[in-house]
Amino acid sequence: MKNSSTFLHVLSKKIVILQPISKKYFMESFHWLKELFISTDSVAHIVLLYAVVIAVGVYLGKIKIAGVSLGVTFVLFAGIIAGHIGFTAPTPILNFAQDFGLILFVFMIGMQVGPGFFESFGTQGIKLNGLAATAILLNILVMFACYYIFFDTGNKMNLPMMVGTLYGAVTNTPGLGAANEALGTVFGSNAPQIASAYACAYPLGVLGIIGAIILIRYICGVKLEQEEEELKQQEGTKTNKKPYKMHVEVTNQYLEGRTILQVHEFLNRDFVCSRIEHNGDITIANRNTQLHLGDKMLIVCAEADYEAIIAFIGPVVDIDLEQQQQEEPMISKGVLITNPKINGKTLASMHFSSVHGVNVTRVTRHGIDLFASASLPLQVGDKIRVVGPEEAVNRVAIRMGNSSNKLNAPNIATIFVGIFLGLIFGSFPLMIPGMPVPVKLGLAGGPLIIAILIGRYGYKIHLVTYTTTSANMMLREIGLVLFLASVGIKAGAGFLATVVDGDGLLYVLTGFLITIIPILIVGPIARIRYKFNYFTLAGMIAGTYTDPPALAYSNSICSKEAPALGYSTVYPLAMFLRIFTAQIVVLFFCG
Repeated sequence: MKNSSTFLHVLSKKIVILQPISKKYFMESFHWLKELFISTDSVAHIVLLYAVVIAVGVYLGKIKIAGVSLGVTFVLFAGIIAGHIGFTAPTPILNFAQDFGLILFVFMIGMQVGPGFFESFGTQGIKLNGLAATAILLNILVMFACYYIFFDTGNKMNLPMMVGTLYGAVTNTPGLGAANEALGTVFGSNAPQIASAYACAYPLGVLGIIGAIILIRYICGVKLEQEEEELKQQEGTKTNKKPYKMHVEVTNQYLEGRTILQVHEFLNRDFVCSRIEHNGDITIANRNTQLHLGDKMLIVCAEADYEAIIAFIGPVVDIDLEQQQQEEPMISKGVLITNPKINGKTLASMHFSSVHGVNVTRVTRHGIDLFASASLPLQVGDKIRVVGPEEAVNRVAIRMGNSSNKLNAPNIATIFVGIFLGLIFGSFPLMIPGMPVPVKLGLAGGPLIIAILIGRYGYKIHLVTYTTTSANMMLREIGLVLFLASVGIKAGAGFLATVVDGDGLLYVLTGFLITIIPILIVGPIARIRYKFNYFTLAGMIAGTYTDPPALAYSNSICSKEAPALGYSTVYPLAMFLRIFTAQIVVLFFCG
């Protein structure tokens, strides 16, 4: 007992001594943590601010209501809450993060859509893009109509706020960025925080797009089963430039002794003869190979050309030259192009058959098989199908690079060279009569256009434009969340006043009208006048509004690729027009 009481006495003394030390340590720790969250001057605070806003926004954006989520755009609302409670950062830092995020976002979009931007203007593509441009123009006209009907036109801040409402209604964040930048040119440091109006209109904009797509279905009396059947019939009759492989026998007497090059020139159709059998011997054919009656040829051509080739050379025969034994074994091998020196060179300039003794029968680009036309320029990231003797094929593979590891890393130099050129291009002033200040494409439009051009024609100046889809998405999403977080934090201080005491409910109402009226005009026209399939039409509307949730809904009701095709056909032009018209409206009407 004595030892126990002594121990407790000593322990109590130590606790008494430690109490002020623990309290002091706790207070110092709390002060340090408080400074981390409140002091806006430290780098740690700024990084913590963006980490919290982005993480909370991304997680909340995954919550679905009626199958629809706001996605990464919820970062904007998380930023607004942070700004409203005073969790913020110095304005110059917010401005830098906002502008840099916007540049990175729109540039990576341009790189993604660039390769197919000009190809989207086919016969059907022109109609779809024309309808999309009409809807974009109608969005702007409805915005002005709402402005004159519901708002005091004497207040010069109302029109800029309606521009914010417009881009929330059409769910287009890059357009918001372009408008913000243009407002800075017009108003300077007193530019209105239009992100508040954007945030008011955005949620109902997402729902309004999907609701309008559903409404068109009932207005036009669409039956989904019939639309699916129509797509199946179109797939059965459609011809395209996909590679088509066949074995034919030479029966045209005119071809006796003629070379394959002469057949090309006379027929005026592009094809590749990868193997030829003459008197039982199978060899690799080249442009100088002579044809004889009874020869068997393994031909690869565009699907649209196979009937004309059969009619001219001879009938299809039921043999397989790939499986037959040959004196010199031949192989067929997929080879990746990872050598930057090959970028932009055409198949004809590579002289595969005459120099290397092999034939290239197919090119796979972005998962799509293309016929190996002589005029087709090769790009880093392409996969070519090479046929020939094993040793020759391996030599070609070495020259092409054929190293998948080289494709895993993004081409950072190309990205920043493009951003450099885009900023210069975007800063170039264009004087337009009637405008108070010169028009500039700015931080959004300049990089976007340069990225589209580099994505399509970069190989001509030896720029390697290949970037993996995952790398493109990562850089794009980083840019987007930096932009959204910065805009939200800056707008947060006045957001509650805008919604509760200001015109927040009017922004919601007018935003809904801006969303649905153009769709309900353009949609029935596309369906009734131009007879577009409903699923293609739904994808076109989603692409016009650059709205992934609407595309997800369209894909969910269709088993084919029609919605994605409609979306991708109009998306590049729609994105460009959204960004460009944002600056035009602000500079021309808000000055």
